[in-house]
Amino acid sequence: MTRIATKFIAACAILTGASGLFLSQSAVAQTAGTYPAKPIRLVVPFTPGGSTDILARAIGQKLNEAWGQPVVIDNVPGAGGSIGADRVAKAPADGYTLLMGHIGTLAVNPSLYPNLPYDPIKSFAPVSWVARVPNVLVVHPSVPAKSVKELVALAKSKPGQLNYGSGGNGSAANLATEYFKLQTGSSLLHIPYRGTAPAVTDLVGGQIQVLFTGAPAVINQVKAGQLRALAVSSPKRLDALPDLPTVAETGYKDFEADQWYGVVAPAGTPAEVVAKLNTQINLALNSPELKTRLNTEGAIATPDTPANFGKLIAAEIARWKPVISGGRVKAD
Repeated sequence: MTRIATKFIAACAILTGASGLFLSQSAVAQTAGTYPAKPIRLVVPFTPGGSTDILARAIGQKLNEAWGQPVVIDNVPGAGGSIGADRVAKAPADGYTLLMGHIGTLAVNPSLYPNLPYDPIKSFAPVSWVARVPNVLVVHPSVPAKSVKELVALAKSKPGQLNYGSGGNGSAANLATEYFKLQTGSSLLHIPYRGTAPAVTDLVGGQIQVLFTGAPAVINQVKAGQLRALAVSSPKRLDALPDLPTVAETGYKDFEADQWYGVVAPAGTPAEVVAKLNTQINLALNSPELKTRLNTEGAIATPDTPANFGKLIAAEIARWKPVISGGRVKAD
């Protein structure tokens, strides 16, 4: 083969590669431009009725209004949210399968499950931090405690006789209560449920006595007088329950154990699609209608960039690891 022929073949190869790259970039741009062209599946890794489900439906409704495409809420409970999260991690990275993740699935589970089938950092592309949800410490009206200090004193006087519920071992409610026990030295017996909603139902019915969970899941029952609220986990009081003190105000300085929620997509989802989702979700979170709705339900909108949401996930993984170890929290 002559030198000229060799150079010609090499040039053709370069042109072919450049053409392929151009076509690839063009396809991505076209995908982002037409996205979404079909219904979006938003996986909630817990049963209906809990804070994760409530937030997912609120966001899904706003995306549907903006794009005219249905957002199908798919509740996939089990293993502290790991089953639903794993399904999304293994789904096609095209923006049509998303996860409403939260503190448990994205920050707690890595320390809770030694054989977790997904990696919160490597398996997902952060899309948008959606909300921060303070936990509210509530008791059944039959419990004589009217304050945090009275509840702690009651629990200490009857070790293991007061039951607290949660959405399951390793759930946000489980972690918040174990953190509360560590900080106050109180004794409460854990009764895990398959989701927050059934735990709330049993608390209202008097089958359990205590629950420390996200405000959206219990605020209506508190306002209706079905449950008594003792404190909120955030550094500041909730606008929706302005008379309710923070745990820190009751004498346990620097106590903070809020939940947080955010949308992630499978790793490898085109950046243009992630950006489009982030923009639209942030527009929804900044809308007066959704801000008011979340505020009424005890949630605080937290629109942010995908990069900052990714930093939050990494920081929270490190934060909750010692709590899980110190509280001897075990998965089901």
